[in-house]
Amino acid sequence: MPLTPDDVGRIAHLARLALQPTEQAAMLTQLNAFFSIVEQMSAVDTAGVEPLYTPLSAVSEVSLRLRDDVVTETNQRELNQRSAPAIEDGLFLVPRVVE
Repeated sequence: MPLTPDDVGRIAHLARLALQPTEQAAMLTQLNAFFSIVEQMSAVDTAGVEPLYTPLSAVSEVSLRLRDDVVTETNQRELNQRSAPAIEDGLFLVPRVVE
């Protein structure tokens, strides 16, 4: 279902964009082309296809390069909390928002 000029106007309003009529017409063409591609991609049967973590793994074996999970920074809690208006037991205190 293609978008209409009214749809583009509503989207532009929500995005706080002031589009000229020529810009709105160009945006309509671009958005409809985009959604056409999405419809084509949605029509592809992907049942039984494993998701790829990288597109390169489709053409060759790729191993994940993960770094070791080690602490690299020192604890600076006290330094970071010096400027806080209220602290209790090492935690920031904030005003209640929900009653």
